[in-house]
Amino acid sequence: MEAYTGFAQVYDLFMDNVPYEEWGAYLKGLLEEYGVPQKGVLCDLGCGTGQMTRLLAKAGYDMVGVDLSPDMLAVATEGGADGILYLCQDICELELYGMADAMYSVCDSMNYLLGEEELLQAFCRVERYLVPGGVFVFDLNTIYKYEVLLGDTVICENREEGSFIWENSYDPNECVNEYQMTFFIKEREGLYRKFEETHYQKGYSLGQVHAMAKKAGLEFAASYDAFTREPPKEDSERIYVILRKKG
Repeated sequence: MEAYTGFAQVYDLFMDNVPYEEWGAYLKGLLEEYGVPQKGVLCDLGCGTGQMTRLLAKAGYDMVGVDLSPDMLAVATEGGADGILYLCQDICELELYGMADAMYSVCDSMNYLLGEEELLQAFCRVERYLVPGGVFVFDLNTIYKYEVLLGDTVICENREEGSFIWENSYDPNECVNEYQMTFFIKEREGLYRKFEETHYQKGYSLGQVHAMAKKAGLEFAASYDAFTREPPKEDSERIYVILRKKG
């Protein structure tokens, strides 16, 4: 699947409803709680256009941003990298130049791993490059969200700068949600360019995450209903998971 190509150009435009500052504060709180040093090395897996990467860099962390899409990274580095090392890599084949004190992945990037084998591969690469005792913090869209809120819905938005049509189709047997995305982006007065992309995301149970983490040699530290310290609920739409490397 080739995703985040044409969409990369307008990702931040249509994601301007994401409260990155609030999400960043929550993430920073979790990192501090689990003993990640203030000026430690952080690796942002699925960094996209670098919104969260830059926030954590400003907070004092030494940042590495990893993303599979060169188009997203091109947007991230517009105007300079601000001291951040960006790497174009598949997180299932992650290769770093050194060890990281912690890693994180937000905005449901881990849901793009479409099977337990891919999830295991990613966890194994994380375990390889974390310092002993280091943590991996990531969020996941839940199966509930795909089944009840997204599956078989159509979402549209129309703005002066552009518009999009987002069609969802959910397979309950595979727990995979297909996104058919069509964008009309304004180029000059009266002219809009059409982009089409197809994305796939998979929902995982906490049991599956537990099992793959254990196989990768990571300890399951905690799981939360997103942006709280409460355990996940049956109707949680997004959860956070914290894994720790032994040592």
